[in-house]
Amino acid sequence: MKKKLLLALVLVLIAVTALSGCGSNDDSSADSDADTTPAEDTITIGFSQCTMASPFYVSHVDAAKEEADALGVELVVADADEDVTKQNQDIADMLEKGIDVLILNAVDPDGVAPSLAKCAEKNVPIITVDRFVNGDVAVIVGRDNEVMGQAVGEAIVAALGGKGAATGKILEVMGSGGDRVQEARSKGFHNAVDAESGIEVVQTPYCDYVRSKAATATQDIIQQHKDFDMIYGHNDDMALGALQVMEDAGLNVQCSGVDGLMEAVEAIKDGRYLATSANDPYAFGRLAVQVAVKLANGETVGEYEDAGTFLVDKSNVDEYFNADLAFATKPE
Repeated sequence: MKKKLLLALVLVLIAVTALSGCGSNDDSSADSDADTTPAEDTITIGFSQCTMASPFYVSHVDAAKEEADALGVELVVADADEDVTKQNQDIADMLEKGIDVLILNAVDPDGVAPSLAKCAEKNVPIITVDRFVNGDVAVIVGRDNEVMGQAVGEAIVAALGGKGAATGKILEVMGSGGDRVQEARSKGFHNAVDAESGIEVVQTPYCDYVRSKAATATQDIIQQHKDFDMIYGHNDDMALGALQVMEDAGLNVQCSGVDGLMEAVEAIKDGRYLATSANDPYAFGRLAVQVAVKLANGETVGEYEDAGTFLVDKSNVDEYFNADLAFATKPE
């Protein structure tokens, strides 16, 4: 009897052990499946931003992050803080950790040459956004700044009397010396106004797209010139700085600029601002990430991708004004 009882207990123990083993194998299999998706399957995009001190460039990055999340890719962002040495080190760190594509808004068009060379060594394609570089890249995501400047220039001519009859004095608030964007925005503006013999243009010193510098330059200039009819800024931030100085001095002047800064759009609604040519940073950020994903997937893309522009004036300002945004963007 005892032998039979002992045999029964042994058989029960064997069965329990077998069942426990089956359960253990199932769990092990599930854990193994959870680890089978390698991290390197995810596309990783590096974004080296020249600075995050400007709302324009913050909006670039915010839109890029949103698009990356929507497309299921990883975006690694570094702020160069307008220091090209830091930018080159940031990019080197990204390459060391492993990125598939680099989005680059360069601090200096020549100073990033070491980064261009390292990306080429590692076969990492580069997309430049907004600013150009002096070197080979896979894609340029940009806008025609000459077209933008000309659109505002034409609006100014119309406001000052129309083609062949326009008269007035314009303060042109200058961006950064040697900057291609500044040169293009100035050229486009002059394409429109230089044909008008009744228009005189006075230029400020370079104000580096900074409102406070534009305000100081304007304060100096109005000591000699108080008869301005119009301000044209190479960006809205500078134009608004110049406008504030003139308004504080009791001068009645119209204002215009480039970028589509929402503060300028609101000033159009208020009648203080004539027009702005939009430089929609949200479109820049979205398009840059879309192009980066295509490159990472081996798809063909153009060497130049135009993010487009549009003029905001009193005829369409209600369409573009949105107090929740920093810059005008086309409704999706």
